[in-house]
Amino acid sequence: MNENVGSIMTTNLITVGPSDTLQTVKEILVGRRIHHVPVVEDGKLVGLVSIDDLFKLNINHSEYINTSVSSVMTKKLAKVESGDKIGTAAEVFMEHLFHALPVVDDGVLVGIVTSFDILKYEYNREYPNR
Repeated sequence: MNENVGSIMTTNLITVGPSDTLQTVKEILVGRRIHHVPVVEDGKLVGLVSIDDLFKLNINHSEYINTSVSSVMTKKLAKVESGDKIGTAAEVFMEHLFHALPVVDDGVLVGIVTSFDILKYEYNREYPNR
């Protein structure tokens, strides 16, 4: 747990902009089988939309085409830096019941780390020959 988050984070991120629609987000989440989509503007992280956010909305799916990401994205985000320890990310997950943390260096989104990434990291350490 003392290795850097940068060693396990996902870097080939699919992102959206604040003016994109929820229809776009839904297509990404379903099509790519992911759970979180960072919202980026001018290279800077401005929010996050999760599959849970879509489930909690009280709007019909037909309205997704007319609903902007900015109106539903989570703006107040916990973040880590790529040099932070994996244990730090694990602690944030356990304390706040998050499942994803954007990784931001010098204000720029460089990756995302999930609770599954940490589980996989620990599993591979415990069972290196599998």
